[in-house]
Parts: sequence; C-alpha cells; structure tokens
Amino acid sequence: MKRFSTSVSLLIILGVIYWSFADLKPSLNTSKNLSETDFSIDNALNHLKKISKEAHYVGSKEHKKVQNYIVSELQKMGFQTEIQTQTALNKKWFAATTAENIIAKLKGTGSKKALMLLTHYDSNPHSSLGASDAGSGVVTILEGLRAFIAKNETQKNDIVVLISDAEELGLLGAQAFVDAHSWTKDIGLILNFEARGSGGPSYMLMETNGKNNKLLSEFLATKPNFPAANSLMYSIYKKLPNDTDLTVFREKANINGLNFAFIGDHFDYHTAQDSYDRLDRTSLLHQADYFTTSLNYFSNSDLTDLHSEEDFVYVNFPFIKLITYPFSWVFPMVAFCGILFLLLLFFGISLSKIDLKGVLKSFIPFLISLILCSGISFGLWELLLIIHPQYNDILHGFTYNGYHYIIAFVFLNLWLLFTIYKRTSKEEKSTNLLIAPIFFWLILNFIISNFLKGAGFFIIPLICALLILIIEIFLNLKEKSKRILYTILSIPTLYIFAPLIKIFPVGLGLKMLFVSAIFIVLIFGLMMLSFHQKKSFWTQKWSGFLALLFFGIATYNSGFSIDNKKPNSLVYVQNSDDKTAYFGTYDTTLDTYTKQVFTGDFTPGGIEDAATKSKYNTRFNSTKKTVYKGIPSSKIYTELDTIIGEKRFLELTLVPKRKVHKLEFITKNSLTLHQFKVNDVLVNNGKKYRLKNGTFLVYHLGNSDTEVTLSFAVNVIEKLEVIVNEISYDLLVNKNFNLKPRSVEMMPMPFVTNDAIIITKKLDL
Repeated sequence: MKRFSTSVSLLIILGVIYWSFADLKPSLNTSKNLSETDFSIDNALNHLKKISKEAHYVGSKEHKKVQNYIVSELQKMGFQTEIQTQTALNKKWFAATTAENIIAKLKGTGSKKALMLLTHYDSNPHSSLGASDAGSGVVTILEGLRAFIAKNETQKNDIVVLISDAEELGLLGAQAFVDAHSWTKDIGLILNFEARGSGGPSYMLMETNGKNNKLLSEFLATKPNFPAANSLMYSIYKKLPNDTDLTVFREKANINGLNFAFIGDHFDYHTAQDSYDRLDRTSLLHQADYFTTSLNYFSNSDLTDLHSEEDFVYVNFPFIKLITYPFSWVFPMVAFCGILFLLLLFFGISLSKIDLKGVLKSFIPFLISLILCSGISFGLWELLLIIHPQYNDILHGFTYNGYHYIIAFVFLNLWLLFTIYKRTSKEEKSTNLLIAPIFFWLILNFIISNFLKGAGFFIIPLICALLILIIEIFLNLKEKSKRILYTILSIPTLYIFAPLIKIFPVGLGLKMLFVSAIFIVLIFGLMMLSFHQKKSFWTQKWSGFLALLFFGIATYNSGFSIDNKKPNSLVYVQNSDDKTAYFGTYDTTLDTYTKQVFTGDFTPGGIEDAATKSKYNTRFNSTKKTVYKGIPSSKIYTELDTIIGEKRFLELTLVPKRKVHKLEFITKNSLTLHQFKVNDVLVNNGKKYRLKNGTFLVYHLGNSDTEVTLSFAVNVIEKLEVIVNEISYDLLVNKNFNLKPRSVEMMPMPFVTNDAIIITKKLDL
C-alpha cells in the first residue's frame, strides 16, 4: 500500500511539473479558421523568412534591405514612416554609431499620452541571422498591427512604432530617439519585444524607476492568456545593469514599460543558428498573445500616470495565473509563520509527535544534503568543462546538450537526497525530519523580507509545509493516505519552483546548476513526508539510473553537428607601426578550420591592444606570427590642434580607405576630456569626461557613415597616447587571404570580433 501511495504521489508530482511548464506558453494551434482581425502566425513567419535570410548588422548591405522591407510593410498598412538618422553614444558601453531608426505613428482620437511599440531590427555583428533577436519582435509588431488595423476601430491613444537600430551595439537607436526626437515627451508606456534565445516561454519584466503596483495591475488588466512572470526576476533585474532598449527610456526619460522576452534555447543566442527554422513557433505565439491583449487594452487606457508608491510580490500560481500581494505583507507573513512554527513545535513535543533529540538529529541529513548537492553540482560541472574543453568555446555557457545536463543533475541530486535520507529510514517519528527544512525556509524568508522582497513568494512553500506539519501533529491519518495528501498540499510549491530549477541554468549558463541543486534540496526537505521511505528504496535506484542515463545521453551529444555547430574564430591583426602581423583565435580547442593557420609553433595568449572589447571580456587564446599584408589603413586628418590657456584642443577626422565596420579607440594613459564630441554630438552632456586607460570609444560605422570626427580638449600636461583599431568583417573574402571556409558543422564564434581584419596603429598626436 505504501508503494502504491508513493507511485500515486510520484504521478502527481510529474503531472504538476508538466502543468507548471504547460501553463507558461501556448501550444501550436494548426487551425486555419482565422479572420482578418486575428493574428496569423503564417503571415508573421512569411515576414520573418524575408528579414532573416542573412546577417543584417549595422553597416551591412543586408541591414539596409531589411530596413527597406520593414518600411514598405508599414507603408502598406497606411503608416507615414520616418527614418531618424542620428549619431548616438552610450557612455556606459563606450559605444557610438549613426543609427537609422524606423518610426511611425497611428493617431488616436484623444490621446494625452501615447503607447510605444518597440523592438529592434539590427542583428548582432557579424554572423547572427537575428530571427529571434529581434526578428521575432519585428514580425510580432508588423502582423499584430495589421490585425489591429483590420478591426477598423479608432483607438483613443496615439500608437508610436519604434523599430530601433543599433540595439546590439549598445542600445544606440533608443538613445538616439530619447536624445533627439520630439515624440519622447509624449510617450506614456512602452511595450518592448525581445529575445535572448530561440525558444521557451516569454517572460514579462517591468522597467520602472518607481514601484510596480500600477504597472502590474495594468498588465493583469490586459488579461494575457499565458502570463509568465515573477517578482524575483523583477527585483534582480532592477539591481542589474540592464541591457534592453527599454532601459534607455527608463533611465533617460523616466518612462515605464514592459519587456516581453523568451530565453530558452540559449545556445542559439547571437549565433548564425538564430534562424527562421530554429525559432520556436510557440514562443512567437506567446509574444503575439502579449501583443494582442496589451495593444487592445493600452490603446484605450489612461497612460498619463503609471508610477506607483508600492511594490507587489507576484508569481505564477495554479488556476489563477498570477498571485499578487504587497511587499508590505512579506514581513508580517514571515513573522506569522515564525510564531506558528514555534507553537507547532510546542504542541508537537507536548503531544509526542516530535521529540527534541530527533529534531536536532534532523538537521544533520538536511545540512549534509545542502552542502553535498550544491558542492557536487558545482564541482562536477567544472570537471565536465575539463573533460569536454569544447564547452568553453560556447561563451554564454549553455551547451547544446544543456537540457540533458539539467535533467541529469536533477536526478543526480535526487539520488544523493534519497541516499542521504536512507539512513533516516528507521526514524520512528518521521515528522522530526520536517523541522530542519522548515527552519531553514523560515530563516531564508526572514532574509528575503529584509533584502529581496521580490522573492516574497518563497513564503508559499513554507505555508504549505506548515499545513502539513499541522496535520501531522493534530490529526491521526492513515499512513496510506497521508503521503498522497501531503503531495497534494505541495502542489503550489512544485508549480512555482519547477520552472525556476530550469530557468537559472538556461538563462545564466550551466554554471548555475548549483543554484538549481539548492532549490531541489529545499523543496525535497519540505516534501520529506511525501518522499520518506522505511523499507523500499526504488525511488533512489531509479533516480540513480536516470541520472546515469541522462549523463550518458549528454555525453553522447557532447560533440557538434550540422544542427549544433561548433563555434570557432580567426582574426588577422596588422600593426601598421612596426609592420608586423599575426593571426589570433579565441578558441580553446582547435579544429580543422583554425588548424589551417595554427600548426607548428604558435604562442598562447593575446596581442596587446588588439583583442577588441567583447561581451564576456574574451581574449585571444592563441596567436601566430604571419606575413604582413600591408592592407591600407584610414587616412587621419588633424582639423584642429591648438592650445588655449591650460587646455589643448584637437579635432581629428578619420576617413577609411576600405570598408571598415568598427573603429576602436584606446588610450594608454588616464585622461580628462573636456567637451568630447563624436560627429558633433556631445559625450557626457559636455561635462568633463574622465577616462581610465583602455578603450574609450567603439564607433560602429553605419550605412551613412563615410568618416568619423572626434573633437575634444585635454589638459596640456596630460600625455596623449592613443591607439586606433580598424575592424572589418571581411577576412574570408579579402583577396589578400586564401583561407578555407568552415565546414557545415562550424559557425563563427559569437560575442567576439571574428572573421575580421584588425589594423592597429598609434595616432600621431
């Protein structure tokens, strides 16, 4: 009978886990019975196929083609479109370009504040096809607007469409709009559609300088069918240096907004595999659901004041989609649970349902579990990186077999837990085993109530466990029914935390598997009375078997293929000052592509000042001296060089002699720049600009750029020693080289300067 109750409990657990994931996103509906006013995924995919044929980064020919296509589609719907061409700078990213934003407006009947629909159309340099990031956002807006306009109903609010440029270079299109466009002051709310992978549920994240109460209430009022959100992500997001276009509007113009972004299949992010074929259709439908419900509501709602004075906790919850309550409730709820816990301890001991010695002993397996599971998960992943060094070349840290590893580590941790708690099988009062986990959850919630109230929903599992403890102490239920009842009471815990176990390693890389392990231990502890066994240990055996099985599957799939391509890199670096040249690679494991250069003797490490800025600060792993090709560098004109008082004023113009995509300026000394300008646009609002040694500007040449002008003043006593790197993404097609192309199982490594010719030289100042 106990085995039967264990089996039923297991089925409930598996069912709830499936339910928790199924509720986060729609399924693909193959029905073709759509009206003109319905969002058509086929229409959206038709757009996507056309705009994601090739990489379309800023300055590329395909970038202009994609821009023209989007403008044409907006004009077909009756929009008057505008291309805002504006040099923009982002000091935090040291980035600049001449952005070309696509802007349109749908007039309302009586708008006080406008609704902005936002995404970006540039892909990441230089090989990403940008189907998900952010082609999915572009086609969601295009098809969503078509369906909205087909209703032939005039909305109250103006709708501003901004399909921004140069988001991938440092949010520069958004910066250009906020800095220079008159419509900025009219915006009341922004809906931004993004992607950080090619699949998975789309999560809602708020951008606000204030509190979230009104934004959350308004979001719920749109009645999304699949709201995927929680306030833990909101609280963490607010503490991080965020990187979406919406951040610029919040920081520079104090405009609230909602981000909608999917992050699954992270291995495709910014790669040549971010393609039409690999985009998860249900993820696109999820974006469409957010778009449709939000546009229908916000196009007619009051957007004049969405600032709040109160924050709310919110999280996905069975049946009611999102449960919400104020931050102000967090501490009282924890305090109540703390008092209830003490009372239950008193009654438990008084009624001989628990004993003090057994309670103290219960801390031993729980602490051992917490330390072993998190420690082994962390250490084992580090060991796997040694066993499979090719994983280090997947820079964002989520491998193609990452989902297999997540499942394998889940079962490994369960096996460890069952093994550790097997030693408690002779515990007469199994209720004792519940006390240590409840105590730890209580401490955790006290910490949350003081430092991270967005995680206030962690009180829900604690409440569920306290209900179980109440039943254990005051009711004498039959053993065969208790296990099933306790599993049912734990449904909210499973529903909330199962997706979190997955989302951390998916979104932040497999190095976060130890965080998932901690969650598993904490949840297992609260569900101890559902799992605890005294005789049969078949769950332990099956957990071990499944762990080995999925580690085997992950190992079998640890290589690369046509569908899961190996990232690799080659760069040619030419020093025009000393007439030397090198090849560089970021790869830790060389392959047939890189070995055509890196054979025989080569040097570990990089080249000073030539490893350009990258997202993960990746440096060359190997360099090899090669033939100096004498590729021409930019012509530099000194337009102004004069001393007035204690300042030296300079103006330099760089005119490329070939197709250059990026210019990187590096100072060898600390400098104080006065009124630093790029193409006559002030950096730092004309205030003094203190530079440490290193990169102080990365200028990406846009479609309209033929030259770049820098003007600034420095203190006369400061030494000017500036290096400029000219980068072009033409290594594989340049006539000076005869490199064999990659095989079909390879692709350019993302997040670094790749397939590039870098010409480095000192400026004569």
